[in-house]
Amino acid sequence: AYQIPSGSMLNTLLVGDRLLVNKFLYGIKIPFTDKVISDVSDPERGDIIVFAYPVNPDMDYIKRVIGIPGDTLEMRDKVLYRNGERVYEPYVRHLGYRTRYDDFAPLTVPAGHYFCMGDNRDNSVDSRDWGLVPRENIRGKAWRMYWCWGRGWHDDSGDTEYSIVGPRWDRIGMLIE
Repeated sequence: AYQIPSGSMLNTLLVGDRLLVNKFLYGIKIPFTDKVISDVSDPERGDIIVFAYPVNPDMDYIKRVIGIPGDTLEMRDKVLYRNGERVYEPYVRHLGYRTRYDDFAPLTVPAGHYFCMGDNRDNSVDSRDWGLVPRENIRGKAWRMYWCWGRGWHDDSGDTEYSIVGPRWDRIGMLIE
Protein backbone atom coordinates (compact mmCIF):
# COMPACT_ATOMS: atom_id res chain seq x y z
CA ALA A 1 0.00 0.00 0.00
CA TYR A 2 1.24 3.49 -0.90
CA GLN A 3 0.03 7.06 -0.39
CA ILE A 4 0.41 9.83 -2.99
CA PRO A 5 2.27 12.75 -1.37
CA SER A 6 2.59 15.18 -4.30
CA GLY A 7 0.85 16.47 -7.41
CA SER A 8 3.36 15.10 -9.94
CA MET A 9 0.83 12.54 -11.26
CA LEU A 10 -2.20 14.87 -11.46
CA ASN A 11 -4.88 14.34 -12.63
CA THR A 12 -4.43 10.58 -12.73
CA LEU A 13 -3.46 10.37 -9.05
CA LEU A 14 -4.39 13.02 -6.52
CA VAL A 15 -2.62 14.06 -3.33
CA GLY A 16 -3.95 11.82 -0.56
CA ASP A 17 -4.86 8.88 -2.81
CA ARG A 18 -3.90 5.54 -1.28
CA LEU A 19 -3.30 2.66 -3.59
CA LEU A 20 -2.33 -0.96 -3.76
CA VAL A 21 0.68 -2.04 -5.79
CA ASN A 22 1.10 -5.44 -7.43
CA LYS A 23 4.62 -6.42 -6.37
CA PHE A 24 4.54 -9.80 -8.10
CA LEU A 25 3.69 -8.71 -11.65
CA TYR A 26 7.28 -7.85 -12.57
CA GLY A 27 8.95 -10.71 -10.71
CA ILE A 28 9.17 -12.42 -7.36
CA LYS A 29 11.93 -11.09 -5.11
CA ILE A 30 13.66 -12.50 -2.06
CA PRO A 31 11.97 -10.72 0.89
CA PHE A 32 13.73 -7.54 2.06
CA THR A 33 16.04 -7.49 -0.98
CA ASP A 34 15.94 -6.38 -4.62
CA LYS A 35 17.09 -9.83 -5.82
CA VAL A 36 14.61 -11.26 -8.33
CA ILE A 37 14.25 -15.04 -8.10
CA SER A 38 11.59 -15.41 -10.78
CA ASP A 39 10.87 -13.03 -13.66
CA VAL A 40 7.18 -12.78 -14.52
CA SER A 41 6.91 -9.84 -16.94
CA ASP A 42 8.54 -6.51 -17.69
CA PRO A 43 7.06 -3.02 -17.30
CA GLU A 44 5.30 -1.78 -20.42
CA ARG A 45 4.86 1.71 -21.83
CA GLY A 46 2.07 3.46 -19.96
CA ASP A 47 2.36 1.40 -16.75
CA ILE A 48 2.30 3.44 -13.56
CA ILE A 49 5.03 2.02 -11.35
CA VAL A 50 6.40 2.44 -7.85
CA PHE A 51 10.19 2.31 -7.63
CA ALA A 52 13.10 3.14 -5.37
CA TYR A 53 14.17 6.68 -6.28
CA PRO A 54 17.55 6.31 -8.05
CA VAL A 55 19.09 9.27 -6.19
CA ASN A 56 17.95 8.02 -2.74
CA PRO A 57 16.79 4.37 -2.78
CA ASP A 58 15.25 4.78 0.69
CA MET A 59 12.48 6.84 -0.94
CA ASP A 60 9.75 5.44 -3.19
CA TYR A 61 8.52 7.34 -6.25
CA ILE A 62 5.56 6.74 -8.54
CA LYS A 63 5.62 7.67 -12.22
CA ARG A 64 4.43 6.47 -15.62
CA VAL A 65 6.73 4.37 -17.83
CA ILE A 66 7.35 6.39 -21.00
CA GLY A 67 10.28 4.51 -22.48
CA ILE A 68 11.35 0.87 -22.29
CA PRO A 69 14.74 -0.61 -23.27
CA GLY A 70 15.53 0.16 -26.90
CA ASP A 71 13.13 3.12 -27.24
CA THR A 72 14.49 6.43 -28.54
CA LEU A 73 12.73 9.38 -26.88
CA GLU A 74 12.71 13.08 -27.67
CA MET A 75 10.60 16.03 -26.51
CA ARG A 76 9.97 19.13 -28.62
CA ASP A 77 7.73 21.96 -27.37
CA LYS A 78 6.21 19.68 -24.68
CA VAL A 79 5.37 16.98 -27.25
CA LEU A 80 6.85 13.52 -26.75
CA TYR A 81 8.22 11.51 -29.67
CA ARG A 82 9.03 7.83 -29.32
CA ASN A 83 11.03 6.06 -32.02
CA GLY A 84 10.43 9.04 -34.32
CA GLU A 85 6.63 9.14 -33.91
CA ARG A 86 4.52 11.57 -31.91
CA VAL A 87 2.99 9.94 -28.82
CA TYR A 88 -0.66 10.61 -27.96
CA GLU A 89 -0.85 11.10 -24.18
CA PRO A 90 -4.39 11.99 -23.05
CA TYR A 91 -3.41 11.72 -19.37
CA VAL A 92 -0.77 14.50 -19.57
CA ARG A 93 -1.40 17.85 -17.93
CA HIS A 94 0.42 21.06 -18.82
CA LEU A 95 -0.01 24.28 -16.89
CA GLY A 96 0.84 26.35 -19.94
CA TYR A 97 4.11 27.96 -18.93
CA ARG A 98 7.54 27.00 -20.20
CA THR A 99 9.85 24.86 -18.13
CA ARG A 100 13.39 23.65 -18.67
CA TYR A 101 11.97 20.25 -19.57
CA ASP A 102 9.86 21.32 -22.57
CA ASP A 103 12.54 19.94 -24.88
CA PHE A 104 15.18 17.26 -24.69
CA ALA A 105 17.47 15.76 -27.31
CA PRO A 106 16.94 12.20 -28.53
CA LEU A 107 18.08 9.54 -26.08
CA THR A 108 17.93 5.77 -26.31
CA VAL A 109 16.88 3.80 -23.23
CA PRO A 110 19.55 1.16 -22.52
CA ALA A 111 18.87 -2.45 -21.55
CA GLY A 112 17.76 -2.89 -17.95
CA HIS A 113 16.45 0.69 -17.59
CA TYR A 114 13.21 2.66 -17.94
CA PHE A 115 12.40 6.31 -18.65
CA CYS A 116 9.59 7.51 -16.36
CA MET A 117 7.69 10.79 -16.18
CA GLY A 118 4.88 12.29 -14.13
CA ASP A 119 1.56 13.05 -15.81
CA ASN A 120 1.67 16.63 -14.48
CA ARG A 121 4.60 17.36 -16.79
CA ASP A 122 5.26 20.96 -15.77
CA ASN A 123 5.34 20.02 -12.09
CA SER A 124 7.15 16.67 -11.98
CA VAL A 125 10.69 15.76 -11.06
CA ASP A 126 11.32 12.62 -13.10
CA SER A 127 13.70 10.91 -15.56
CA ARG A 128 14.19 14.26 -17.32
CA ASP A 129 15.89 15.45 -14.13
CA TRP A 130 17.55 12.49 -12.38
CA GLY A 131 17.85 9.95 -15.20
CA LEU A 132 16.71 6.42 -15.86
CA VAL A 133 15.13 3.92 -13.46
CA PRO A 134 17.15 0.68 -13.18
CA ARG A 135 14.99 -2.46 -13.48
CA GLU A 136 16.07 -3.65 -10.02
CA ASN A 137 14.63 -0.46 -8.45
CA ILE A 138 11.08 -1.24 -9.57
CA ARG A 139 8.85 -2.32 -6.68
CA GLY A 140 5.64 -2.99 -8.65
CA LYS A 141 2.76 -1.70 -10.73
CA ALA A 142 0.11 0.60 -9.27
CA TRP A 143 -3.09 -1.42 -9.33
CA ARG A 144 -6.16 -0.13 -7.46
CA MET A 145 -7.25 2.77 -5.25
CA TYR A 146 -8.25 1.57 -1.78
CA TRP A 147 -8.82 4.90 -0.03
CA CYS A 148 -8.83 8.56 -1.03
CA TRP A 149 -8.68 11.44 1.35
CA GLY A 150 -8.61 14.93 -0.10
CA ARG A 151 -6.38 17.42 1.65
CA GLY A 152 -6.59 20.20 -0.87
CA TRP A 153 -3.60 21.43 -2.84
CA HIS A 154 -2.53 24.42 -4.88
CA ASP A 155 -0.77 24.87 -8.18
CA ASP A 156 2.17 27.25 -8.58
CA SER A 157 -0.16 30.22 -9.17
CA GLY A 158 -1.72 29.74 -5.72
CA ASP A 159 -5.16 28.85 -7.11
CA THR A 160 -6.91 25.96 -5.38
CA GLU A 161 -7.27 23.17 -7.93
CA TYR A 162 -8.74 20.40 -5.79
CA SER A 163 -9.94 21.43 -2.37
CA ILE A 164 -12.11 18.61 -1.04
CA VAL A 165 -11.10 17.77 2.50
CA GLY A 166 -12.46 14.35 3.39
CA PRO A 167 -13.18 11.09 1.57
CA ARG A 168 -13.35 11.11 -2.22
CA TRP A 169 -15.86 8.28 -2.49
CA ASP A 170 -15.95 8.26 -6.29
CA ARG A 171 -12.27 7.18 -6.47
CA ILE A 172 -12.35 4.28 -3.99
CA GLY A 173 -11.88 0.95 -5.79
CA MET A 174 -10.85 2.62 -9.04
CA LEU A 175 -8.36 0.78 -11.27
CA ILE A 176 -5.22 2.83 -11.91
CA GLU A 177 -4.48 3.38 -15.59
